[in-house]
Amino acid sequence: MNAPCTLTARTDWTREEIAALFDLPFGDLMFEAQSIHRANFPRNEVQLSTLLSIKTGGCPEDCGYCNQSAHAESGLKAQKLMSVQAVMQAAAQAKDAGSSRFCMGAAWRNPKDRDMPAIVEMVKGVRQMGMETCMTLGMLSESQAEMLADAGLDYYNHNIDTSPEHYEKVITTRTFDDRLVTLENVRNSGINVCSGGIVGMGETREDRVGFLHALAVLPRHPESVPINALVPVKGTVLGNMLADTPLAKIDEIEFVRTVAVARIVMPQSMVRLSAGRESMSEACQALCFMAGANSIFTGDKLLTTANAGDNADAALFAKLGVVPMQAEVKVELEAAE
Repeated sequence: MNAPCTLTARTDWTREEIAALFDLPFGDLMFEAQSIHRANFPRNEVQLSTLLSIKTGGCPEDCGYCNQSAHAESGLKAQKLMSVQAVMQAAAQAKDAGSSRFCMGAAWRNPKDRDMPAIVEMVKGVRQMGMETCMTLGMLSESQAEMLADAGLDYYNHNIDTSPEHYEKVITTRTFDDRLVTLENVRNSGINVCSGGIVGMGETREDRVGFLHALAVLPRHPESVPINALVPVKGTVLGNMLADTPLAKIDEIEFVRTVAVARIVMPQSMVRLSAGRESMSEACQALCFMAGANSIFTGDKLLTTANAGDNADAALFAKLGVVPMQAEVKVELEAAE
């Protein structure tokens, strides 16, 4: 069976079609993913992004993967929202290190209205530096999304995490549909959507199919799709459950397959190789780039977990002949009729 060479964005994918892509011989899958990638994006360019935790710990959600949850026993101490000045300093350092995109994350169920003025100032300040801006603050109301849009926020991240069927095994304090409501509020405000998930949470391939299907059938695909590998932190539900078991680390070929299928079914989205890179081999990361991943988070830390540092990324790029993307390619996602 040959995979369909999809150059425009379809929103009518079936689970059976996506499952068939996962089942392709690895070489055929990689060829199709790379062909689609080159038709939509510059070859051998990967965007460097930086992610900063602007408010750490104490989140009331019970996400089983997250050490920032108040339900976790990871020893992480809750901190207050950073000052605007401190965030600006971190953004300037990220820009100096080569990042063209600055992402800010707060461990909240949802932002309080009293926090929004400072959040708005952060967005405006980072944009004035000439960097793309992204925020992840939990669930957003319509009015909050409008405030962020007015401030000029480029992207809002709100991951669906996994398939609708597997979701309740990971999180109980909010529903899968709650996630979709926030994505709709973000989309309606005019902000670009960033939404992906986590691989390696004990899910099946069928769940990985369901996860990508949920994104691929949205009325408009997310402009940004982060694919994370679970970092099993001790003290979290999943960290304790999966630690020292074969499930603690997903098979690298299966991870690459997930990236490749994401590229095929969402051909014009940025596919972001996100958390978990510090445990991946260079070969795995190289295959992810071949499969269509064209953005990474660089620096020594992603929110509160370790990340491959700037020096390691520069060395890997040199080996592969990959160069940093200077500015994200802007494309209009075309929905199928």
